[in-house]
Amino acid sequence: AFGKLPGDLSGSYYPLTGMDEKIRQQLVDDHFLFVSGDRNLTVAGMERDWPEGRGIFHNEAKTFLVWVNEEDQLRIISMQKGGDVKGVFERLARGIQAVSDSVKAESGKEFMLDPQLGYLHSCPTNLGTGMRASVHVDLPGWTKEGLPALQARCEVLALQPRGTRGESGGQTGHTYDISNKHRLGYSEVQLVQTMIDGVNALYKEDLELQKKHGM
Repeated sequence: AFGKLPGDLSGSYYPLTGMDEKIRQQLVDDHFLFVSGDRNLTVAGMERDWPEGRGIFHNEAKTFLVWVNEEDQLRIISMQKGGDVKGVFERLARGIQAVSDSVKAESGKEFMLDPQLGYLHSCPTNLGTGMRASVHVDLPGWTKEGLPALQARCEVLALQPRGTRGESGGQTGHTYDISNKHRLGYSEVQLVQTMIDGVNALYKEDLELQKKHGM
């Protein structure tokens, strides 16, 4: 199915089983490779037969990725450096449709979509759109103010702050991964706009906090 993706979405699929060491190291260096060992996934039975049936696809530009059987059957990712959120979202929409069309042509199956609950996922917190829109942003003022203060502010803005190492990787320095908190009850466009508006607000407030702390 991945071999039939068109245009700028075309690329290569790398199965985890029997992966060449040189390719594995490149995927690690690109921060693309997912690994086993998450206790929650293990207890839930999601890491059975690891690494069989798992792999990573990315396009040539490394701006469109698909994780196969990491937690969900497919995790579709669009990303790039810079602030062109519209471009990233447009590529994501095209990519989801292209993967859906290709999978349906190959197997006759479609994504599991419930009219009330939205896309069905392994993790209940992703019910609905299943979409997490995020940016990495430096917030030295908020870091000085303290993580509890940032978390409280993000709660008001319907955002979720994480460290740049991912959901359970902890925080390093003053760079944060800021994303929409909600998945259910809002459209994808609404969630992206919530993220954009919230990050802009946090950045403006951060400049004031830097002055406050004499930075």
